[in-house]
Amino acid sequence: MNGWRVQSKWLILIMDQVIVSWAFAVSYFMIKRFEFTDILRGPFLFYLALFCLVSLTVFYLMRIHTGIIRFSNTLDMMRIFSAVLSSSILYGIIVSLTSFKPYQIATSDINTALFINFFVSSSLLIMLRIGVKGLFLYARSSHSAGKERVMIFGSDHTSVLLKQALDASSGDFQVVGFIDDDAVKVNRYIEQKKVFPLHQFISGRPQIKIDKVLILSELLKSDEKKKAAEHFLELGIKVVTVPPADQWVYGKLRINQMQDLKIEDLLQRDPIVIQTTNIMSAISDKRVLITGAAGSIGSEIVRQVMSYYPRQVILCDQAESPLHELQLEVEEKFPDVNKEIFIGNIQNYNRMRALFESYQPQIVFHAAAYKHVPMMENSPCEAILTNVLGTKNIADLSVDYDVEKFIMISTDKAVNPTNIMGASKRIAEIYIQSLNSLNHTFNNEHSIKTRFITTRFGNVLGSNGSVIPRFRAQIAKGGPVTVTHPEITRYFMTIPEAVQLVLEAGAMGHGGEIFIFDMGSPVKIVDMAEKMIKLSGLVPDKDIKIVFTGLRPGEKLYEELLNNGEDDIPTHHEKIKISKVITYPYSEVVKLTNELINLNKANNDFEVVKKMKEMVPEYRSNNSKFEKLDMAASH
Repeated sequence: MNGWRVQSKWLILIMDQVIVSWAFAVSYFMIKRFEFTDILRGPFLFYLALFCLVSLTVFYLMRIHTGIIRFSNTLDMMRIFSAVLSSSILYGIIVSLTSFKPYQIATSDINTALFINFFVSSSLLIMLRIGVKGLFLYARSSHSAGKERVMIFGSDHTSVLLKQALDASSGDFQVVGFIDDDAVKVNRYIEQKKVFPLHQFISGRPQIKIDKVLILSELLKSDEKKKAAEHFLELGIKVVTVPPADQWVYGKLRINQMQDLKIEDLLQRDPIVIQTTNIMSAISDKRVLITGAAGSIGSEIVRQVMSYYPRQVILCDQAESPLHELQLEVEEKFPDVNKEIFIGNIQNYNRMRALFESYQPQIVFHAAAYKHVPMMENSPCEAILTNVLGTKNIADLSVDYDVEKFIMISTDKAVNPTNIMGASKRIAEIYIQSLNSLNHTFNNEHSIKTRFITTRFGNVLGSNGSVIPRFRAQIAKGGPVTVTHPEITRYFMTIPEAVQLVLEAGAMGHGGEIFIFDMGSPVKIVDMAEKMIKLSGLVPDKDIKIVFTGLRPGEKLYEELLNNGEDDIPTHHEKIKISKVITYPYSEVVKLTNELINLNKANNDFEVVKKMKEMVPEYRSNNSKFEKLDMAASH
């Protein structure tokens, strides 16, 4: 509030001294039974002056006067007790060690007065601070018009700290209570604010008016708390997340640290427990190459790999601006890690050979790929150049340069593919698996030492081209939000947890495996769109329309994690399984792959796709111009 200013610390010091002096005088008068005539004729004024000098010195040295009264807390109260106690002890020592014969000080009387004074002074000093603090809060509450009425979800110690932080801030929030499901706390009061039962909000809107609910972000790891947050949204109450107290800046919450609840908060699952020792032994002191390093997945692989003490990390990508941004980030966050930036296109074999020749990588994470389904449906030849030829280049060079492990980032769209992108990634899977199965010499030069590992997972939250940023932009523009089909579903996981599983799978892999990840339950895209609209404080199909546009080329309603006829094998990690897939002999695979790559040079989309369908029998185009090839093959 503009009308309130922090008063001078010297004024506080004077006020404190007036209080302790008055308290000492009253305590002395009580000992002398208020016989004022005898008191004033005696050494009282000398006693008082000496006490004022001692207490002034102690209070100044302990800096009691430097605190802002309206922000006083329990620690400040303890400091006041300490200051009064120290003053009394020091004064008593001075009196007992010093002889003031003219005044004939009675030590026993002084000690009794000091004992009484300790309680009187402490009480008055604390009452002053509580009174000023209460007056300040009352003045602020009387000016609450226009402020958002908020409730805090939870009533534990951290929730109380949040309430105190909001009270102390100059923000536009008025805390009206807490929400909890703890029967011990429900309908009781914490710092004069009632704890409301959670079931009132689940069964319907309570009588009290609130605009927002504040919830600590760490609570959203619980499925029950997520469901409760969704109930608030159903009631038209916005939900705001607050970081844990240990992340507040200098112990104080800043308003810009409070964020509106995002769909990612509701979709993320419990943290994944990873065997870091396995990853450490696989990456520590190794030269690691990451292709597609500037992409969503690649950049997160870079961040996580650098935390496992590699000898060197080579960041390879053809996108110069994102790669430059990543370079600036890792130079700041990982200054001690040896890192090399390499701009190049994986389609260019000679450029990639120069990379392997210069840096001799021992571990390769191959994340470079085209992943956008509709765009690749219109550009199959380009999908082959990157997803097939590019993968073949990196895999062949890994063999030539004795790379220990090659980990490819694949996709669930490679399972029973219905589009160019998924089929091209399946061909890449087949190729590197056939390489791994070789038990003879490669190019008649040397035995294969490289172990080839594939990891498959679905959509990741926040990735480039994800549906979530598109929905967010559409809502910001006032809609409509476009969904391709009312029944379309997808699996989602966060980028960090996907990469954690990639690193774990890479560490445990012996070669030839296709690891699939537990993606949780599939999510209906239309449900996600509705939740995102509610998260914005709007009503679906009233404030923001949802429009169904039809499936895009190559798109299917449901994603799968296993091909027809495939099964899975559990591993030591509950969220990672191994897909039992059909493997093909290298001689046959390399022949077909080379034919596909040579055919691709003619830039004839239909001939290229026809060859892809020959190589991946389960590939059936969906909502695509290439469906006619499937019909022709069936006749």
